[in-house]
Amino acid sequence: MNPEGHPTLAKDRLNLIMVGLMVGILVAALDYSIMATAMPKVINSLQGMEYYVWPFTSYMLTSTISIILFGKLSDIYGRKHVLIAGIIIFVVTSVLCGFSTNMLMLILFRGLQGIGGGILISLPFMVVGEISSPRERAKYMGILGTVFGLADVLGPILGGVITDTLGWRWVFFVNVPVGIAAVALISYSLPNFKLKDVKKVIDYSGVLTLTLSLSSLFLALTLAGDINSYAGGVIAGLIVVSGVMFTLFVWAEKKAVEPILPLYLFKNSIFNVSSLESFLASALMFSGIIYVPLFAQGVLGMSATNSGFLMIPMFLSLTLASLITGQIISRTGRYKKLVIAEFIITGMGVLLLATMNAHTPYYLLILYSTILGVGSGMAYNIFNVAVQNAFPLREIGVVTASMRFFRNVGFIVFVPIFGLLVNLTLTSSSAAFLGPTPALILSIQNVFLLAVVLSLLGLILSFFLKETPSEEEEPVTSEAVSGEWMVKNK
Repeated sequence: MNPEGHPTLAKDRLNLIMVGLMVGILVAALDYSIMATAMPKVINSLQGMEYYVWPFTSYMLTSTISIILFGKLSDIYGRKHVLIAGIIIFVVTSVLCGFSTNMLMLILFRGLQGIGGGILISLPFMVVGEISSPRERAKYMGILGTVFGLADVLGPILGGVITDTLGWRWVFFVNVPVGIAAVALISYSLPNFKLKDVKKVIDYSGVLTLTLSLSSLFLALTLAGDINSYAGGVIAGLIVVSGVMFTLFVWAEKKAVEPILPLYLFKNSIFNVSSLESFLASALMFSGIIYVPLFAQGVLGMSATNSGFLMIPMFLSLTLASLITGQIISRTGRYKKLVIAEFIITGMGVLLLATMNAHTPYYLLILYSTILGVGSGMAYNIFNVAVQNAFPLREIGVVTASMRFFRNVGFIVFVPIFGLLVNLTLTSSSAAFLGPTPALILSIQNVFLLAVVLSLLGLILSFFLKETPSEEEEPVTSEAVSGEWMVKNK
């Protein structure tokens, strides 16, 4: 046992587990950025330009539901088994995606692939919460967070190289060897963490109603982005369906023996504030990831390749900020001031981005997006640590999954809203009078002005975030870890 009462894994085993978790995350983290680069050639091969965003949206929807569902399943059957199953699902469906012969097949297989992706981006953070002491969690989560930054930097480059040399199908096939390596490492090193006395009951009603609610909402927001092509009644109907399904979801969770999202969690103010902050932080990050490249290409006339390189400083700053923030929390045990600083920095970034025009030099675009990257990187793991410190060990799985869930929902809700705002600006009479390029500038400025509002809201909420120092958390019990991996007191 260490001084805090936590069972301690041997250092070499802990390092090996971390490597395995990082490789597992890398499989899923690389996928999205590689796909973004490959999609133009996918469309040329399979046709169906009108379905351009659907391979992304089907993946995001199923991965969001998967985060909540498989977090609960891992409580029952163990983190190790579910994590390995997630890697296998991801690899098998990657192969199916690679063999797709039309867009419908690709959309379907991407949806199935999202199931594995949701497991891979959530369970490693649960595992870290269980194998490390409260003071060390932030440090190790920061290390895991760097994988996303690395993937964001390497993904577009690898996607371009693989697509140009081997063909777009290999952006899926390349997942196979990486997935095999991850399975081997995790199988060897990771104990099978699972909670004792958990009822083996699956909340099917909750899964179904939540899926229908999110799917209907996302579809409505997506269709609203092209309001001229779809009847307002259809969009309104989808919103009503989403509301009804959400109401049924809440009712189902109240009745469920083992709910996928226990409503009692919302009695904890730290959980409530952290959920909202994760939701907002995700929206702010994606405002930059999506619209900085659009500004670079559409306004400044940069090539797709050069705009990709322009994003590297933002992603590197995001990665470094995640690491440094984790180290600070690990040393101090405190996080509230970092949350306040995170939204101030993020707000500065989007405010500066909102000032861009056709005469903005490249170096300022890099500087502004890097500031946003710093703030977004700080937010990567703060809220995981906050909720893990606020709940006992047996709740770590569900609260960690919930943070990742609300982060994904931020993407699902705000990416279509940003798109709708752009389309409404471009089709307005004043924008039409300005001309194509000024209208595009105005629409992107409006996106970042909305992001400024979101950052201000996040800053206000941060003052309501209570802080639970790491030392006050309930100690991890020795039953949580297999005895064969324990070592004596240090």
